[in-house]
Amino acid sequence: MVVAVLLAGGSGSRMGSERPKQFLEVKGKTILEWTIEAFHRHPLVDEIAIVSRPDCIEEVKRLACPYPKVRKVLPGGKERYDSSLAAIRAYREDGCRLLLHDAVRPLVSERIITECIEALDSYEAVNVAVPCTDTIIEVSDEGIIRRIPPRSSLRNVQTPQGFRRGTIQRAYSIALQDPAFQTTDDCGVVFRYLPDVPIRVVEGDMQNIKVTYPRDLLFMEEKVER
Repeated sequence: MVVAVLLAGGSGSRMGSERPKQFLEVKGKTILEWTIEAFHRHPLVDEIAIVSRPDCIEEVKRLACPYPKVRKVLPGGKERYDSSLAAIRAYREDGCRLLLHDAVRPLVSERIITECIEALDSYEAVNVAVPCTDTIIEVSDEGIIRRIPPRSSLRNVQTPQGFRRGTIQRAYSIALQDPAFQTTDDCGVVFRYLPDVPIRVVEGDMQNIKVTYPRDLLFMEEKVER
């Protein structure tokens, strides 16, 4: 079974809005609805789960009503990884394929979703990324350049990130025993705590943006179709 997990627990503070950004409207639909639609219409996605801020559960359920593939609306937690864990624990079959996706990346393409699902036939973990267009520098605590990695090998990470459920569950089980555990991304948990598991990289798309700032809403308005 392929389950798309939409992580919708953010607050949207950088957007400067009173409402969480996933509930902002673009061309008559919320960002969350646009993202649900991207996965709902994909023929290889069997089910959708949405992880929400606890105080927004009822609103998410209302928005999800027209989409029968949405089977679960789950409360998240304080940290982003709490939301991932909520979905991982909601499913029991280790062979289940989970696509963990930022709910505010509504422009994810059918190609990206397809390639992530197909990659999970051969790999236990999949990431989506695009080449870096800027030179990246690593600096010391004193603000001195320490290293300039070659740009040709660097990528900017997007979502979805795909996993066989047993693999990501195992990675988190080890991670949560580490007192120094910190993460901002699920593939990073597999990379650090299951170093023998190769992570396949699927080519992303520059349009697959995470809506973060007001200018991103303008970009989205240009790209979505009613």
